[in-house]
This record gives sequence, C-alpha cells and structure tokens, in this order.
Amino acid sequence: MKQICDISRNTFMKKLLLLFLLFSKTVLFSQTVLNSLPLDLNFLGKTQVLNAKDENTNDIYVFTWDDKNINILKYNASLFLSNQFTDSLKHERSRNLIGYSISEDKKPALYWTSNNYRDVLITVYNPDDKTSELLNFDFPQNHEYVISSFQQQNTFYILAKEKDLDHLLLYKFENEKCSIRTFDFSNFTFKNKKNVQISFDKFIKQNPLNQLDPDIYAPIDLASSTSKMFVVRDHIILTFDTDFIKTQAFDLNIKTGGVKEKTFNFPAHETPSRTSNSFYSNNKLFQIKASRESFLFEIKDFDSGEIIKNYSFSKNDTIPFKNSPFLMQIDNRKPRQLKTTEKFIKNINGLTAGVSVFQNNKDSFITFSGLGEYSDFYFSFDSDTDFGERVSYSLSKVVYFDAMLNENLNFTPDYQTRPLAIENLFYYLNSNKTIKLYDALRLKDYYILSYYDSASKQFIIRKFTDGFMMEDNENPIMSKSNFSKPFSFGTIAPR
Repeated sequence: MKQICDISRNTFMKKLLLLFLLFSKTVLFSQTVLNSLPLDLNFLGKTQVLNAKDENTNDIYVFTWDDKNINILKYNASLFLSNQFTDSLKHERSRNLIGYSISEDKKPALYWTSNNYRDVLITVYNPDDKTSELLNFDFPQNHEYVISSFQQQNTFYILAKEKDLDHLLLYKFENEKCSIRTFDFSNFTFKNKKNVQISFDKFIKQNPLNQLDPDIYAPIDLASSTSKMFVVRDHIILTFDTDFIKTQAFDLNIKTGGVKEKTFNFPAHETPSRTSNSFYSNNKLFQIKASRESFLFEIKDFDSGEIIKNYSFSKNDTIPFKNSPFLMQIDNRKPRQLKTTEKFIKNINGLTAGVSVFQNNKDSFITFSGLGEYSDFYFSFDSDTDFGERVSYSLSKVVYFDAMLNENLNFTPDYQTRPLAIENLFYYLNSNKTIKLYDALRLKDYYILSYYDSASKQFIIRKFTDGFMMEDNENPIMSKSNFSKPFSFGTIAPR
C-alpha cells in the first residue's frame, strides 16, 4: 500500500527516532492542520483508519470505522471535504482489510479477506448517492496462499503462490472485475543454502518474500531480510540474497506476465565474506558485503548491471561519509556508540547485513545495518556441582549507521539541518502519544496524517513538510541521529 499503515511506536524504522531532546522553546515542525471534522466513533478498540488517493483526480478518500459503521470521507485535491456519508458494517466485521481500489467512475472499493484467505469480500461505495454494494471473490482451486497485496494506479493486486507449481499468480481487481496473470519460474535455477538445486515451489517457501514500501524508511528487520519484493510502475521486482556470491533478481512485468532474471555478483573480497545483502531503489541495486577485515558497498544499474559507484573500507579506515555515529543495541537496551570502523565491522560480522534507501527529492538517505542474535552464557550456582552450571542464552543485536547520497550518487555530509517531512511526522506521533488511531499518506512533496482525537471527538488531517518553524529560527535538532528512538526487538531468527 502507498499509505503508511504501520507507523507504531514499537515498529522498526530506518531513521529510528532514537533519543528525544527536551526543549524549553516551542517548536512547530512544519505541520499544519488542514481539516477538522466532528466524528463520533463507538468502540475505539475496533476502530481503524485508512487513507486512499485517486491517482486520476488527486481526490483523497479517508475511511474510518468502528464495530458498527464505516465513515467515508472524500476530500478534493486541496484537501477540502467534498463528500461524506456513513454506512453500516455487516459481513466485514469478522474480516481483515487488505486494500482498496478506485474505479473509473470514482467509486472506491475496500477488500476484506477471511482469516483463512479463501475468499475476498469487496464493498463498493458510491459517494454520490451514498450507497454500497457487496461483491464476493473466491480464490480458485489452484490458489495456495497469499504472498502480498498492493495498490497501483487505482487498481488493487494480490500476489499469490500457485499450488504445487513453479508459478506465482497475480490477481488484478479493477472496475469490479478480476483478472489473473501467471508468472512462470520453471525455467530458472534455484538453490538452497547447501547449494543443492531445488524447485521454485520449494525455494519460495523457504525464502518468503517481504514487501518494501518506498514511501517510508525501511524497517531494519525488513532491510536485513534476504528475500524482498518491490513494486514499481507496471513491474514487480524480486531480489534474493541467499548466498554471499550474488543477488538473484527477477523483473515481473505486470502488463505482459513476462519474467526476466538478472544476477548481480557481490564485490570481491580478499578475505572470506561473512554477511551480504542488497536493496532495490529507483532502478538501481545497492549491495553491501562485509568480512572480518573490510566493508564493501556498490551501486549498480539494474538494467545493464554496470557498476555506477563502488566503495571499499578496511577496518583501519575512517568512513568519511557517515552522518551518524556507529550505533549498537542489545535487546531493548539503550543504544551505545561504537567509536571506530573496526568495532563496527567486528560487530556486524555474524549478523545478517542490511542496507536500505529512502529517496527524498534528489537525495537518498541510506542506512547500513546488521541484525541477528548472538549467544552468551552465565554460571548458575543452583546446581549439584561445586563450580556451578554454565547456562547459555541468546541476545538480539542490531548495529547501524546513516549516510546520504546526492543526485550524482556521491556520498555527502548531511549539512541539511532541516528535518524531513516523514521525520516531522514521526516526531509528532511520538510527542502526542494519545493519538492511537491514524494513517499517513505520502503525496507529491509532503505527507498527510489522518487521525481521530478521542478527547474532542474530532477527525483531524495534518500536513507535514520538510523543515521547521521556530520563533528564533534556531534548530533544536543538533544531529540527525537524535531523530531516533531505541530499537524494539521482536522474535528474530538468525540467518
């Protein structure tokens, strides 16, 4: 989805908003209230919010619902409320919302799946006459499981695995109709971690895809995943970094069903590699590789495979382009700084490396990271031996640092003291922890945040842009690394 549906205070974020500064002066981080509307929601525990943009008209739809009703709010391109109506929820109550589409005649539709993903309930809304229609779609018998879903150009798609075959299925929902396209992977070679050739059917189950959203900072756990999915206009890009030799990538053409394989070798190391990964952005592949002695980074053209930029640093070098300290965090403890490149390389070894790219205007903000587990032990004296018993345990660990590329893909110090629009949005949410029900949407050069204020019973839309406003024009954010928060670990499986 283009909208940000999972900005929670415990999720992984690339720009980990890390330590808040407490200011004595009032700061207004480039945010403006665009609209405020009285709205009464019954049961907040069931309430959710969804933003949707009509790519043809630039109208914005906001859906907010509780356990009984759904409110459909339509705003024009200037974000003035142009239409509003409330509809009852019936069969949708026991289902999960997975996406939306907007038809040519400007009717938005919401897609609700059953818990077992056997079918999809489609609710089509007509804002003009304030009515709705229910449709049902049953997955065919050759459907095995859903991989992901996304919106593109007002159309809703579901990517799924075909049962027992080396195929992926793409369901296209448009104008109250569904068409199915097949992507055939039977002619390509896939290997498991033991370098034994296996079918795509087994390979994709052993390496489940993780979809990355270009409109938000990639969470470190997703950036560190070795099987990724990126959606670009009329294409789906799949990348697999399941060995230390190459990135195996596939370009899926949504219009034709064609599949093209591309392989990109990792930069060569003099010492054996310990970890590697890649990230697709703006028709380029960003690859990193680390050993005990060095850290390598390359940028390649995705079409030609040609190397655009490459960088190599030994453990004794200084990395001049980093715009944050080297940081390390164990479990949910406070992050601490690693003072040298050698310590960073030492700590990233044994972890699953990650690299993520977030593009803002002409600049690209990059996070280099490593994520995983390591073992430690302690002695328990509650045992039958005189010396105690050695007890092993695992700790979650992340290391990372930030950098910035200019439009020529050269690393440059981040002299920009103005926070980005998405950082302002994160900061606002973390400064207003009473906001529980919200969704955000990236537009051309700003973000909008839609949320429900339970105290005033108002539904509010705020606009966030780059920069800040302050009475004395001082910048309270002294470093980009201060726009972070401690990492929050879930269950992490080592590579």
